[in-house]
Amino acid sequence: MAFGIAVLVGNSIGMGILRTPGEVAQHLPSVGPFMAIWVLGATYALLGALTVAELGAMHPRSGGLYPIVYDGLGPFPGFVSGWTDWISTCGSMAAVAIVLGEYVGPLVPALAGREALTGSCVIVGFALLQWGGVRIGNVAQQVTSLIKAVALVGLAIVALVLGGGAGEASVVTARPEAVAGGTALFAAVVVALQSAIFTYDGWTGPIYFGEEVRNPGRDVPRAMIGGVLVVLAIYLLLNLAFVRVLSIEEMAGDPFVAATAATRVFGPAGDTVLRVMMIFSLIATVNALQLMASRVPYAMSRDGFLPAVLGRVNVGGTPVPSLLLGTAISVIFVLTNTFETALALIAFFFVANYVLTFTTLFVMRRRAPELDRPFRVPAYPWLPGIVLVGSVGFLVGAVVSDTANSLIALLFLAASWPVYWLLGRRASVR
Repeated sequence: MAFGIAVLVGNSIGMGILRTPGEVAQHLPSVGPFMAIWVLGATYALLGALTVAELGAMHPRSGGLYPIVYDGLGPFPGFVSGWTDWISTCGSMAAVAIVLGEYVGPLVPALAGREALTGSCVIVGFALLQWGGVRIGNVAQQVTSLIKAVALVGLAIVALVLGGGAGEASVVTARPEAVAGGTALFAAVVVALQSAIFTYDGWTGPIYFGEEVRNPGRDVPRAMIGGVLVVLAIYLLLNLAFVRVLSIEEMAGDPFVAATAATRVFGPAGDTVLRVMMIFSLIATVNALQLMASRVPYAMSRDGFLPAVLGRVNVGGTPVPSLLLGTAISVIFVLTNTFETALALIAFFFVANYVLTFTTLFVMRRRAPELDRPFRVPAYPWLPGIVLVGSVGFLVGAVVSDTANSLIALLFLAASWPVYWLLGRRASVR
């Protein structure tokens, strides 16, 4: 369970929490609604975690959402879920590694301007670390996630204690648009909530390691629920610190609220403090993404979609061929500077995967009600129904707000059919 929580925290908490508060404050420049959005975002993540935990505990397999969708909806939906999840995870790993290189540069002058080289070395370095076995990857994830959590909580506590109440006025006042009602308020809430939900994304992390958990029926649900609550606590504490140090008006539209807050608290040393924190934070994220990315082709190869070699593991339990393939794709993304194209499609892909997974719960409840379920989502069908409807709504919102990239994503999905037809003929049918 500790490993599951560490993966979830490492995967969820990255650059988002340091940038997103400015976006949320821009749409809801009043402390009450601003804080409520973070609770609502966690509620969505928690409902999603409860829903997916039932499926993950029923038939635990490593490989993320792919085996769940494959078992419930069939080979083609499973194939689409698997390859889009894998590409998105590799693209995310490349983006995080590049950002890590950007933070290292000013601290290590010899690496300044060499972000691609630094990012590639970080990706390869964690691949070599995980080559040693799952126990080494486990320890690395727990240690790096713990350092990340302690650093962020420490920053929040220092800001709350030494912040000087610069943002106290914003607690009791609000700009006129903050209290406007009707359609404008609803639109502002939807846009702000989208940003918060993206920042919480990563709560599926424990599902990628279902077969590697000693008691998945108990520990996978506990890790997912506990991990979301840990992330919520850290996010609320950080945002309380931000509004303590800065006024809500200062936060609105700031692309990097955390840097502004750190400079306000630590003075000129704030930039260095934040860079060191971010390096540790992003290291944990790269390790988590590396662990997760290697499990998807491993699972797909076992079902016949990919060459059998990708399903091999070494004596330490690491799927080395899948690990090397994901590493190569991520490094290509970094060196060719194409990870931004992949990232533009990630939002659409991950929400589409959620829709497929939540739908699977309803299908499995109807098709196989007699199966043993070590964990059951409470208040079925209402809670999973809410999160399914919400996911469909956000998918529609993504198409409306980012039509170009959404159309590209849909073309990718359409193009997956001939690839599936070629590869799926060898796939096993469950």
